[in-house]
Amino acid sequence: MRQKERRSGHKPPAGSPGHHRRDERPSRPAKAEAKPATARETMREATVPGANERPLKSRTGDRPLERVPVILESSGAGDFHLIDSGNSLKLEQYGPYRIVRPEGQALWQPSLAPHVWEKVDAVFTGDTDEEGTGRWRFPKEALGEIWPLHLLGVDFYGRFTSFRHVGVFPEQIVHWSWMKQQVEAAGRPLKVLNLFGYTGVASLVAAAAGAEVTHVDASKKAIGWARENQALGRMEKLPIRWICEDAMKFILREERRGNTYDIILTDPPKFGRGPNGEVWHLFEHLPLMLDICREILSPQALGLVLTAYSIRASFYSIHELMRETMRGAGGVVESGELVIREAGLDGKTPGRALSTSLFSRWVPK
Repeated sequence: MRQKERRSGHKPPAGSPGHHRRDERPSRPAKAEAKPATARETMREATVPGANERPLKSRTGDRPLERVPVILESSGAGDFHLIDSGNSLKLEQYGPYRIVRPEGQALWQPSLAPHVWEKVDAVFTGDTDEEGTGRWRFPKEALGEIWPLHLLGVDFYGRFTSFRHVGVFPEQIVHWSWMKQQVEAAGRPLKVLNLFGYTGVASLVAAAAGAEVTHVDASKKAIGWARENQALGRMEKLPIRWICEDAMKFILREERRGNTYDIILTDPPKFGRGPNGEVWHLFEHLPLMLDICREILSPQALGLVLTAYSIRASFYSIHELMRETMRGAGGVVESGELVIREAGLDGKTPGRALSTSLFSRWVPK
């Protein structure tokens, strides 16, 4: 993995590499299962309870230094790598399986021959709309729903879900590797908060490195999957709190209690619902969420990491928001895109970079 800079450009139109639609994350609201409501209907409903009771803090002081644009690149790790992409599809290796999934960012033609794309174990087909579901086709033989995977020293289950994802978002490898390095080098016990934590891979990586982890996700299914992952790797004794709750509710309570964390990861969806009907909308609630996260960072905090998918915005939007949120805190805000580099059939042959998401990360220096 490597970090490099490139020249900034104008805000791209929908469907271009800078417009992160991220179709495969539709059912990750405040991590509740998707319900039959449109985005517009969702926006009209009640917002997160308690959110309106807590105004944004008035920040003073200088804004942090900035590093932009930053491209955080992964060529894969462990049991994953991106083999090829093109024609709005991606060909990936997950452990023993080669799979094909939709990928709107892959505007080019595939590099590998058609017969390579045909000799795969699983293909996701069906509705490609953002909230659409689909099914998996298995060209060779019927496969089980789950299979074991390994990444950054932890074991977890891959799963063929109806929303095309398989239980891990490999573009996050760069953030998880960074977090792992911070925990191992700290020389003291660190507390990590993983908001919208999904199936717990990041939480397991942090805990295995020596951190005390609080994992928050509003989906009981996701929490159950995360616990299965913990059991698979025989990591039951690791210090992880699995919290099934709306993320905003949880951090508001942590702020009132005065609890703090050394590293906070937050991976919110564009919109969604919590377990008790709470409604999340990124553009409405993200400023407050980051504001609260700042308040629950410890005095010796090592980082606040935000990843954003499925939004019609430039990374500069979240970059400037992060700098305003961290005004007076010093440090640096680095923002840009996460990309995955094609690695070919052998996992070692570099190809094109596939842009996956926007990110912004505050670090103390």
